[in-house]
Amino acid sequence: MELTVRIKKSQRRQKTISARWRDNNTIEVSAPASIDDEALQLAVENLKRRLIAAREKLNAPLDDQALEERARALNKKYFSDRLRWRSIRFVTNQNKRFGSCTPKQGTIRISHRLASAPAWVLDYVIMHELTHLLEANHSQKFWRIVQRYPLTERARGYLIALSLEKDSVD
Repeated sequence: MELTVRIKKSQRRQKTISARWRDNNTIEVSAPASIDDEALQLAVENLKRRLIAAREKLNAPLDDQALEERARALNKKYFSDRLRWRSIRFVTNQNKRFGSCTPKQGTIRISHRLASAPAWVLDYVIMHELTHLLEANHSQKFWRIVQRYPLTERARGYLIALSLEKDSVD
């Protein structure tokens, strides 16, 4: 894919440099007019790498069957295989949450943003949502069950570090 980078220098912009996709093949960079060419070129390369990486991450495959298999394995290991659900699937309309569960319908939805997350983070979110099949709230009992998963705190830390976790898993 041939990329085009358009640079817009502005007298109004004082310090920051930003970049965004203009279309599938064009990145638009906004920079202060006062920046020297060498510093600008370094910043453009860095921003270009980051935008491409973010796009690739969003394009990770959404494999609902793999989610189902992970949920079954977690159910067997942490719930003695006693939980039942009707569906677990990736959805693309959850941008503020990582997952959600409707216990009465037995449906679990996982944000597409987690498709490329480390497996142990995805397992934590699945564990969290599976627990809602037993406890439809975030009580102490709920958290005691979730914390059977040994990487709970690490996964929550990972999600917090990405500025994604705050009130995101319900």
